[in-house]
Amino acid sequence: MLGRLRDTIRNGLRKTRESLRERIGTILPAGSGGREVDAAMLDELEEALVLADLGAELAMELRDGLEEKVLGKKVSGPDELARMLEEELLALLPPPFPEVRPESGPRVTLLVGVNGSGKTTTTGKLAARWAREGKKVVVAAADTFRAAAVEQLVVWGERAGARVIRARHGADPAAVAFDAAKAAAASGADELLVDTAGRLHNKKPLMDELAKISRSVSKTIPGAPHDTLLVLDGTTGRNAILQAREFARVTPVTGLVLTKLDGTARGGVAIAIGRELGLPVRYVGMGEGEGDLLDFDAREYVRGLLEPAGGAA
Repeated sequence: MLGRLRDTIRNGLRKTRESLRERIGTILPAGSGGREVDAAMLDELEEALVLADLGAELAMELRDGLEEKVLGKKVSGPDELARMLEEELLALLPPPFPEVRPESGPRVTLLVGVNGSGKTTTTGKLAARWAREGKKVVVAAADTFRAAAVEQLVVWGERAGARVIRARHGADPAAVAFDAAKAAAASGADELLVDTAGRLHNKKPLMDELAKISRSVSKTIPGAPHDTLLVLDGTTGRNAILQAREFARVTPVTGLVLTKLDGTARGGVAIAIGRELGLPVRYVGMGEGEGDLLDFDAREYVRGLLEPAGGAA
């Protein structure tokens, strides 16, 4: 299982890794006999990290950490430099929040995000995963403004054996979530997933609607939602951080899902978002398949960004 996880992450981050390793190789070419770490090298490395979409703030923080530890030391080659960078990155990432599991009734997970982030697909993948684990899953198709999203969830539900609660096109999303909460509680479900409409983070009425959905679910299941996952399109790079900040103002986001990271040169954004917002990345999407939503493993992810093609650096 770990081998598959490692291979999937490495394959998904190939473009980011190749870009970053190329820049590291320019700073410190293999076979060059090494180089002493000086201010010029650290400046070059900081620029490489910014271009990999780790962001200026995180790149500067990493630079300062490396300067304190290795300034004046000789680095033998690009692999040693990548190893030092790996440990520095891992030290900066926030730890995951402890999972909240209610004493009774289903655990409620709300999925939020902007249009096109992959939110509905992520909802379906989570339903399929939890159903495979033997859990009883109910899904609320609360994106009532987009018929395709509802139909997509119905297909996922049929495939996974999860019950999908739906309503007519344009129905009140909060009412759908309320009905789903009642159905989940009455049927003894383990998990309730609520797929909300893709909303623009700068549109106040839609964001208010999101708060209304949360309130409607909590009427039936006290303490819900227990988990609010913000789904972000990893290909949008730094714009995803702006989205995350706005959503966090409206609802207590407990974790992030970064989608579409396969085939993008912006894979470093997962690290940047987690660090800058203090929010743990919970899952990463590395493809369209049912099994391509992976638990975020910080060490494997960082290695996927930095390891050379031949394996461990």
